[in-house]
Amino acid sequence: MNIRDLRYFVMVAELKHFGKAAEKCCVTQPTLSGQIKKLEEQLDVKLFERTNRRVILTEVGQQILHSARTILKEVDKISDTAQSSHDPLSGKFSLGAFPTLATYIFPSLVTKIKTEMPSLRLVLVEEKTATLIEKLKNGEIDAAFLAMPIDEESLVGQTLFEDEFYLAVPATHKLTKYSEISQKSLQEYPLLLLEEGHCLRDQALEICHMHHLGEEQDVKAASMETLRQMVKAGTGITFIPQIAIYKNEQDICYIPFSDPKPTRTIGIIWRKTSQKMQIINNIIQFYTQLSHKKHDTACE
Repeated sequence: MNIRDLRYFVMVAELKHFGKAAEKCCVTQPTLSGQIKKLEEQLDVKLFERTNRRVILTEVGQQILHSARTILKEVDKISDTAQSSHDPLSGKFSLGAFPTLATYIFPSLVTKIKTEMPSLRLVLVEEKTATLIEKLKNGEIDAAFLAMPIDEESLVGQTLFEDEFYLAVPATHKLTKYSEISQKSLQEYPLLLLEEGHCLRDQALEICHMHHLGEEQDVKAASMETLRQMVKAGTGITFIPQIAIYKNEQDICYIPFSDPKPTRTIGIIWRKTSQKMQIINNIIQFYTQLSHKKHDTACE
């Protein structure tokens, strides 16, 4: 048994396909299949049920998969630790963010990170909040931008900014006559929201419940950009966080709320035991430097 064969095994288990796993591992399918068979012979167990259409982990394969992932994680940690001892700003660093934030925070930040820390191998992970928290706890990623607070004993974080919500309405909507609007005044307007699983949906629902606002039941969007286009098309109105507002947009108007303004708190989260604090601190500093960019929320 060797580390390479464990990587092959984990890749097949994750992709459930020998051909795709071989391509991912940069080897031929016969080579990968041969090494998996060799691993099975060494362990004297069947790791996979093979058919012409699919690959399924056996019960013992599922148990071994957990151990294999743990072993590979520790091997990678050894490699990163050795490399970091020579240069603390090098090695692999996995950074996550949830979908309604990643699109708006990653582009400029990644450019800054690559410029300032050229030896760092940055891996970006865009997932929903619950998945990112699990990946953080399991050591699969190093840090993540999340809505705070996060109530996990093994994690710690730092607040970066308050992201104010605006009311997004079509440019021809009658509400555009207001320079600001009360949340309670929206009770007659059902709101367009994201589908289940998005933390932005949960944040919007919290506001809705607080002020007895309704949700548009027949239409749910899969992304923030879909919500934006639906508003522009006149399908309805919604909440959009300030970080997602573009300058000089057409066919849409963003109206600020009167006090108390609805907001979400965004921070960066990492494990208390993280050995990559210099990188995390640099990322915090880079974001602070970039965050002075102003948002134009005027109606067009």
